[in-house]
Amino acid sequence: MPSKPTKQQDALRAAQMYYLQDQTMDAIARELRTSRSTVSRLLSAARETGLVQIQIKTPSDRAPELERVIRKRHRVDVHVVPVSDMLNEVEVLERVSMQAARTIGPLVDSNAVIGVAWGSTVSTVSRHLTRKTTHGTTIVQLNGAGNTQTSGITYASEIIRRFGTAYGAKVEQFPVPAFFDHAETKSLMWQERSVRRILDLQERMTIAIFGVGSMDAEIPSHVYSGGYLDSTDLDALDASGVAGDVATVFFRSDGSDDGIVLNDRSSGPSLDNLRKVRRRICVVSGRKKITGLRGALAAGLVTDLILDETTARELVEQDSQATDPIFGFLSGLDGI
Repeated sequence: MPSKPTKQQDALRAAQMYYLQDQTMDAIARELRTSRSTVSRLLSAARETGLVQIQIKTPSDRAPELERVIRKRHRVDVHVVPVSDMLNEVEVLERVSMQAARTIGPLVDSNAVIGVAWGSTVSTVSRHLTRKTTHGTTIVQLNGAGNTQTSGITYASEIIRRFGTAYGAKVEQFPVPAFFDHAETKSLMWQERSVRRILDLQERMTIAIFGVGSMDAEIPSHVYSGGYLDSTDLDALDASGVAGDVATVFFRSDGSDDGIVLNDRSSGPSLDNLRKVRRRICVVSGRKKITGLRGALAAGLVTDLILDETTARELVEQDSQATDPIFGFLSGLDGI
């Protein structure tokens, strides 16, 4: 007697009939001897578990103008998420994170080493990841999360765990402070074999996933709102002309990071090491992160950029003003 099909098998069969054979849900329900509502749930399950991955491809000769200009100017692959001006910052973040999660999925392969930086944006992305089966893949935490108020383990580990669960990957946490009190302490800690193992894994990364930290964002970056920096630290960053950070490593709007003392105490990867990663996916939501984003682009930290339409438009406008301060626009951008 044949065994009863599992829910996953039913979801796969329903998805094949719906997406590949153009069958209606009523027709699928009749064939599977179930209800239309059950078919709807099976199709939803197929999308949520990664059996079905939906991609919308825009013909290259009709690519959205914002994406075309950003791609040409900054030499990055870019995905602009359409958003309404009626949405608030939280709603925009949700929209961007949802599309980012679906964009990241197809880029993840077996035997990959994926570095993930904790933060408000990446945390939201992690909640929208769809499942994809991989083999031999490792998720590694890019920077420590401890501070004087908390170990940070719960916050950071939950983000890393979601990535591991989504891709069936091994998870490697990095249980060190986000910032050491003394650069000398960090230097000694980096010689420990247990820490060296994580650092060596980071150096083998094939993908890095991160947001851009900013003190001025509507949704504050966790590094600025979570008790990681005191007033002395913030004054020092301001004096150094810091525009933002990636994985708790700071830079200026021109992409430079020399002389920023706090970086000597940071547990995040150096910008030089980050630039060595083949694919570096940056997710940005909110126009007040524009200064940090411009710094990250100037520093060459980004290969793939996912951002909301408003921020993309602001980036293009600022680029055009830097190129032509009199007219303040790029030729060919009428109507966007």
